[in-house]
Amino acid sequence: MKISYNWLLQFVQPACSPEELSAALTDCGLEVEQMSKWQSVMGGLQGLFVGKVLTCVQHPNADRLHITTVDVGDGVAKQIVCGAPNVAVGQTVIVALPGTILYPAGGESFEIKKSKIRGEASEGMICAEDEIGLGTSHAGIMILPDTIAAGTTATDYFKVENDIVFEIGLTPNRADAASHLGVSRDIKALFGTNAKVVFKMPSVDGFAEGNKENSITVEIKNAEGCPRYSGIEISGIKVAPSPDWLQNRLKSIGVRPINNIVDITNYIMHDLGQPLHAFDKNKIQGNKIIVGSLPAGTKFKTLDTVDRVLVGSELMIADAEGGLCIAGVFGGWDSGVNEQTTSIFLESACFHPVHVRKSARQHGLHTDSSFRFERGTDPEMTVYALKRAALLIAELAGGKVDGKIIDLYPVKIPSAKIEVTYQYLFSIMGAEIEKTTIHRILKDLQIEIVSDNAEGMQLSVPSFKVDVTRPADIAEEVLRIYGYNNIALPKKISISAGQHISPDPEEIVERLGSVLVGNGFREILTNSLTKNSYLDVVPTQEGIEGVQVLNPLSNDLALLRHSMLMTGLETIAYNVNRRQKDLRFFELGKTYGKVKGKYLENQWLCLFITGEMVSEHWKVKSQPYDIYFVKSIVDKMLADVGIHLQKQIKLESISSDSLDQCITYAVKSSSLVKMGKVKKSVLKACDVSQDVWYAEFHFENLMRAIDAKDRVVPGPPKFPEVRRDLSMVLDKTVQYAELESLAFATEPKLLKQVNLFDVYEGDKIEAGKKSYAMSFILRDDEATLQDKQIDTVMNKLMKQLETKLNVVIRKS
Repeated sequence: MKISYNWLLQFVQPACSPEELSAALTDCGLEVEQMSKWQSVMGGLQGLFVGKVLTCVQHPNADRLHITTVDVGDGVAKQIVCGAPNVAVGQTVIVALPGTILYPAGGESFEIKKSKIRGEASEGMICAEDEIGLGTSHAGIMILPDTIAAGTTATDYFKVENDIVFEIGLTPNRADAASHLGVSRDIKALFGTNAKVVFKMPSVDGFAEGNKENSITVEIKNAEGCPRYSGIEISGIKVAPSPDWLQNRLKSIGVRPINNIVDITNYIMHDLGQPLHAFDKNKIQGNKIIVGSLPAGTKFKTLDTVDRVLVGSELMIADAEGGLCIAGVFGGWDSGVNEQTTSIFLESACFHPVHVRKSARQHGLHTDSSFRFERGTDPEMTVYALKRAALLIAELAGGKVDGKIIDLYPVKIPSAKIEVTYQYLFSIMGAEIEKTTIHRILKDLQIEIVSDNAEGMQLSVPSFKVDVTRPADIAEEVLRIYGYNNIALPKKISISAGQHISPDPEEIVERLGSVLVGNGFREILTNSLTKNSYLDVVPTQEGIEGVQVLNPLSNDLALLRHSMLMTGLETIAYNVNRRQKDLRFFELGKTYGKVKGKYLENQWLCLFITGEMVSEHWKVKSQPYDIYFVKSIVDKMLADVGIHLQKQIKLESISSDSLDQCITYAVKSSSLVKMGKVKKSVLKACDVSQDVWYAEFHFENLMRAIDAKDRVVPGPPKFPEVRRDLSMVLDKTVQYAELESLAFATEPKLLKQVNLFDVYEGDKIEAGKKSYAMSFILRDDEATLQDKQIDTVMNKLMKQLETKLNVVIRKS
């Protein structure tokens, strides 16, 4: 949301600089994300002066050029070569001197320099309106009235407006601050101790109702969706461009001026926070406004010329024959104001946030109007806003109010009544703020103190503060104005020791994160809302449905993610498209599903690996990632949290909808980790063209597999270890994991480590066979191993391998 500093001044005069105001607004909860300068003409016409053409002769070397001398008020005539056909002696013109940067309309900026044009010196430029951003005509130079003195700056003559614009990251609960009026209220409260800071509302005393009978009648069929509807008929208007001051107000906050009527409605919305809508009165069929709904399937053409099909749940503004407007969201094409409009019906209403939000999401619309209605507008503002707009229409468009204000308010929305004790406020705020300060802040925020005693207060909250409903909200209002930074930290903080959960999930996440960061991974955090189409790419497990979002913000955010894979691939695509191709990411997050109407949540720790494991270098060749690298990282992580790979883990190769070369680790039949290479079809859905390796830990199963005592780091062994190697020939179908598992099952006590250090497959051994060389590390933690013990263990290992896996041990 953009807020103009100059615009704020009509409500309140801050006793500080814009920079100090920016900091104060941020401290009170209106975070200023950016502060920028704005000028009604780009560049502010700096370096441009009014000049008088003293002489004008034909250029000797060019038929279409003239050599002029120009007085720019400094007593030294400047020679300027000019190509405009209308330049002549005695003219008053705009001159750009060397060093001036010009910002032409629709073009790139450029600097004026001293130069020679066809052999003649030129010390500047006589300007056309398009060359300095004041218009689009390039028919000739600008000619000004002769009464203007030479040397007058263009900035002063054209009254260039300079402004400061604050871009505020408005949180959803601060509906009261969605306007210049709302921000001004906070400014008054922030500087309330300064008597010079006075808050004032623009006067509407000049408004007068007309004497005619109203020709438009209004019927509210959905009182829940429209608690209050106000309107007025205005005739005799002339639609034309708005004056500069109004256009500048809108331009400064990024709103494009259209015409005086539409601009006034936009101005009031950003001024007071009350959206208005102007209907061409002559296009309202049956002279009747109906607030309700239209049948599903009805076609309605909006102001953007799009034909939309209604679903029947939208809150609509209609006449006797059809729709005029999607209430609070977007106007209709057929009832809009144009150059031929002479009379209007001006609407100012309060619509229910839920109804507006549903309509906007249904049709993928996000407008300044819906932005405010979705957060909640002030029902007490509708009539005041009408009067303010009517006065401006009378001033700028010649309009005249015909009849009485129509104001339908069937059930008045009461102000929230809150009782709060001082002790409660102090406990929430963390400090005992003086009661007089609390009273002053509440008064400046227009929160009425109905009664007050030594214990507490009874308060009446104004209708524009839709988020203030509880005592805790009062504490927040006081504290954000008083200043969070003004609450001193206590000298002593007491905490109670909670029950220790073993193993502690937070500790496990921290340990695993440290392992990953130490191995070059970076943590990512992706959106849990994703595309419906991903269900076709990575289906849910059998019996599990995806969780759809009601009234999604867009089709890209219509599903609660059922897999961590796709959102991680989106992050990879984003980085790869920016030439960052060697990536290692990890993410801890949740997936969602539904089984027979019951919702499921599962937590996962996922790894994403893509690019080159070893980058290209003069000394080594580049090397891509493979399943062995992924497995090595997974093994490190499991070992760090005390899971014994050999004793606890069962390794299997499985088929997967999303992964090739997929293997899993399981503990007691519960899947612990799944890893593999992402299939090409899945990568294509996210526009990823390079291989991606993926691993996912089922976090709950991981926590169940961890034994707290196994994570105690042992001291260094007291007795030496012994290595023995075996060379063997075996069937290609036998997996290394089978060899490793059998080895530890055969000797669980003395065998500490198994490693495969050489593999051979070729024509020097029998077809269908392969050769392995494996090392076995033995150690007795209670005594030094003797040769006899070692030989016994190795003989037992060889016998088991030969018997159960048909291995042939090669004798050295």
